[in-house]
Amino acid sequence: MHEMSVLWLRVAAVLYAVGLIHAILTILKRRAKLFRLAFITFCGGLTLHFVSIVEEAAYTGHFPANNFYESISLCAYLIGLLYLLVYLRHHVETLSAFVFPLVFVMTLVGALGSPVGSWSDPKVRDTWLLAHVTLVLAGYAAMLLMAVASVAYLIQERQLKRKRASIFLDRLPPLGVLDGLISTSMAAGFLLITLAVIAGSIWAFIESGTRWITQPKIVVSLVTWVFYLLLVFLRVSAGWRGRKAAVMSIVVLGCSALTWAAHVGLRPMLTR
Repeated sequence: MHEMSVLWLRVAAVLYAVGLIHAILTILKRRAKLFRLAFITFCGGLTLHFVSIVEEAAYTGHFPANNFYESISLCAYLIGLLYLLVYLRHHVETLSAFVFPLVFVMTLVGALGSPVGSWSDPKVRDTWLLAHVTLVLAGYAAMLLMAVASVAYLIQERQLKRKRASIFLDRLPPLGVLDGLISTSMAAGFLLITLAVIAGSIWAFIESGTRWITQPKIVVSLVTWVFYLLLVFLRVSAGWRGRKAAVMSIVVLGCSALTWAAHVGLRPMLTR
């Protein structure tokens, strides 16, 4: 990608990051206070994103979807533009909890399509990797707690519907407590995994250059994050509670297990 195009795209990603912060605060139940600022910076990001796309098209002389990075950048812009049009017409703020993080991550990935120099200091490299791994492990711990609470919720709900009393059932927390535990651990897990995805993507980009996106473990990680984002959106904005949220929490944990396997246990098989 052209240098100026990449510059505009990276500045747009920084502006989109305000929307990510807004989404995380929304998930943590601190609603609406940041939406106006996030929306303004989102519009600014869309403007610079458009400049980046036009700059790239003018420099290369072709439609800016010639490779993966150009395509995902264009797709992120179109998703952002579509949300802007929907918001201007219907004033739907709830969609921002899904759109803002998605557009930010897609734009960040698109902005990592131009190679940079290697690590300036091995200590920085190792510290960055350690931070990424720590965030991943903490996020997995939160997701495991979410999944355990989900399983307990499903068991207790089933027993209550059948009107069967048992010693095991009496020892389980009430459904309301379990639902609250699912919500809290989900929010914490999403925050940690999102930060881990950002840190891991940047680390892989510096480490492997533009080839980083072709690694199966990276693809699986990003797909898992999208599933997690969908779960968060359905719970926060669409009002998913109870059985639906519990089942999807377990599905997300399964995707996370596959991600872990791609990074550790199944690495030789996935890289053949």
